[in-house]
Amino acid sequence: MAQDTNAATGFGIVSFGYAFGEDQDVAAVAADYVDDPDRVLKWGYRTFHRAAAGVTGTDLAREAGQQALDRAGITADAVDLVVVATTDMPEYSYWDAASALARELKIERTQTLWLNEGCGAGVGGLFYVASTLAARPEADTALFVVVNRVSEFHRNRMNVINTVLSDAAVAVVVRRGHDANRILATEQFTDPEYSDLLRLDFGGAVQPLPPIGWDATDAPSAYDQVREQFAGDPAKLRKFIGERYTRLVEVIEGAAARAGVDRREIAHVIYLNDVSTSIAAVATPLGVPLERTNAAVAPGHGHMGGADQLVSLGLQLERGELAAGELVALCGISTGRWAASLIRV
Repeated sequence: MAQDTNAATGFGIVSFGYAFGEDQDVAAVAADYVDDPDRVLKWGYRTFHRAAAGVTGTDLAREAGQQALDRAGITADAVDLVVVATTDMPEYSYWDAASALARELKIERTQTLWLNEGCGAGVGGLFYVASTLAARPEADTALFVVVNRVSEFHRNRMNVINTVLSDAAVAVVVRRGHDANRILATEQFTDPEYSDLLRLDFGGAVQPLPPIGWDATDAPSAYDQVREQFAGDPAKLRKFIGERYTRLVEVIEGAAARAGVDRREIAHVIYLNDVSTSIAAVATPLGVPLERTNAAVAPGHGHMGGADQLVSLGLQLERGELAAGELVALCGISTGRWAASLIRV
């Protein structure tokens, strides 16, 4: 589904805030997570972030959110909308992460929205921020926070996909009438055929409790789940593998068309903090060289779920690697979902 944020003309990102778990050296601890650490080291990650025991996703979100507000020079009473995207297990059942963050930041009687759309939520979530503000002409300012806090009871952070999962949060203040870092358009769509690929079978209403003797260090990887889903049908498996990247290009092109810009104008591509070959598989068809992606950022942070793209965008802006007026494509994949948002620096 194409989603036009031009209806919210003039919404731009004013400031960024970050919170990271404690730095961990991948080479030093990989053997604690997997029996074959060389497999992990080949991915090229140097560092990942692991939150200390007792530090929750809400704690990370509060730290990042407060920093973004401080950098924007605004107080809690100026926020008209709070949107939180989480990309791992929630802290509680029957609970609202966005409401919890608003309480922590003392933001009262304000609309909140909680997104739980996986690793693409930080990209697609920009649409929900801009479109919600567009539908409320009296609202000017939103706080959007994306947080990934891995539950090591449920997941082995080095054996889910070919990335090292990391704990972090990123927050942005989005304001009406701000011309820099403008949100031009978002496009996203879902292929429900792939909706179960990363499913965890316990912890929900169908199977609340884990299997007897469960240990996340021995949990099957996502690749085991993929092989199981496509068992006996190699053609469908090849189709899935090919579609991962071609659909990212498709969704970026859709966002460009929605924004009324030529895709050849895209100067930077920011994807998940994946291995460099995967990032190149997205950027190369768009004519964007690897040095104009997040490939240099990823090894020092690991995969921070849906926070990857906005963390990289903010860091590259602060380092002066993105020039005013350049067009940046943020893109990502969740389970069965492809999303892209265009930002005009």
